Amino acid sequence: MNTHDQPATDTRLRGPAVWALVLTGVASFMAALDNLVVTTALPAIREDLGGALEDLEWTVNAYTLTFAVLLMFGSALGDRFGRRKLFVTGLGVFTAASAAAALSPGIDALIAARAVQGVGAAIMMPLTLTLLTAAVPAARRGMALGIYGAVTGLAVASGPLIGGSLTEHISWQWIFWLNVPIGLALIPLARLRLAESTAPNARLDLPGTLLISGGLFGIVYALVNANSDGWTSTPVLTGLILGGALVAGFVHHGSGNPNAMLPMRLFRDRGFLGINLASLLMFLGMFGSIFLLSQFLQGAAGYSPTEAGLRMLPWTGMPMIVAPIAGILSDRIGGRPVVATGLAFQALGLGWFAMVLAPDVSYAAQLPALILSGIGMALYFAPASNVLMSTVAPADQGRASGANAALRELGGALGVAVLASVFAAQGGYQSARTFTDGTVPALWIGACAVAVAALLALLLPGRAAQRRKALGPVGGSGAAATPERIKVPAN
Repeated sequence: MNTHDQPATDTRLRGPAVWALVLTGVASFMAALDNLVVTTALPAIREDLGGALEDLEWTVNAYTLTFAVLLMFGSALGDRFGRRKLFVTGLGVFTAASAAAALSPGIDALIAARAVQGVGAAIMMPLTLTLLTAAVPAARRGMALGIYGAVTGLAVASGPLIGGSLTEHISWQWIFWLNVPIGLALIPLARLRLAESTAPNARLDLPGTLLISGGLFGIVYALVNANSDGWTSTPVLTGLILGGALVAGFVHHGSGNPNAMLPMRLFRDRGFLGINLASLLMFLGMFGSIFLLSQFLQGAAGYSPTEAGLRMLPWTGMPMIVAPIAGILSDRIGGRPVVATGLAFQALGLGWFAMVLAPDVSYAAQLPALILSGIGMALYFAPASNVLMSTVAPADQGRASGANAALRELGGALGVAVLASVFAAQGGYQSARTFTDGTVPALWIGACAVAVAALLALLLPGRAAQRRKALGPVGGSGAAATPERIKVPAN
């Protein structure tokens, strides 16, 4: 009887898993894309809406700040009130704010809409990974999360290309209008096709939420404003000191409170600690380097935004080719060697850039670095999500997803701030030579950060331990042994 039942069960699971992959992948693409898509549109926005340089900076920073500081809270809301329900809510907020940004009559209205966009993304983004993990059987999770990782990685890297193309050939408003029909299509499909789930005995941790939100706001605010205000300015130092104190308070709160939104006991798992530190350093090196290299192609090499994006395609397009293969490979040999290899390739690619970069460097000389970086990014993104989820019990997956996403955002902000500060200290925008002089040492720092991440990947669990954690305990006590409440959507 069981022999005949098993194939039918496997077939039935394919439909919900595919729908979950499509819906969460597209939503994740939109949220990740908005991290960078605005940067190439800033000159057109300034020409149309006016505003000082600080106003233009806030059109980027308003999204980054709200996204980073509310990720943990969005994940906690999903655990408590229903992940599908909050995913749909976040998607609706993000879509409405995108329309408001496109219709903005002035720069202040655009900044406000961007902040609300970040709120929607913070609710939606961490829940995509949890919903997908719950819908896909453990044996197929590596391949599914590999595709998900490829989509997310492509969005992060292709933002300048998409933003530049839309701005150059249509108008800057279309970088926001693009989200509206996609969001309107995803909302009803998510309600119909995604299963509802909650974490058992989930509670909102309001003190922890205030501590981590205030702490991350202070730190990220200081990082993104350090270049304009100066590292020793009062606002930056205040943000770093108060933010650091609040984060320390959050760590203390999570160490002794069993209902904390992020229990510090999770970091006692070497795999959870390793993948989170590696993710932070990966985004520090990658995000900061892409920020400078995209400008190098435009400012020093003289390409238009669209032309610069096209020349980055060996880097940005590689995840679509390599990541699904890497996901399958991680199922067979484990995520640790794939993640470590990917980070090593990314570090080698950034180091190659630093060695060959010159005002008159040919595109052929850059091509090996682009390919190495693209392969490395794909090998990292593909199994990283699966490795993260395999280090925690099912009841903690929402918390783990939110923490990892917040650390990646923090790593990206840190990368742009640190590498841009090195660039400003060693060079500048005066000429192609000064731009190169500033970019090269910054790239070496980015390469070193990713190389350290590759070493931290050695802390990740092996294949056997990863599989045991993914399947969950058979019995026992505590949250890990309590099954999640899942409602399968009606056909």
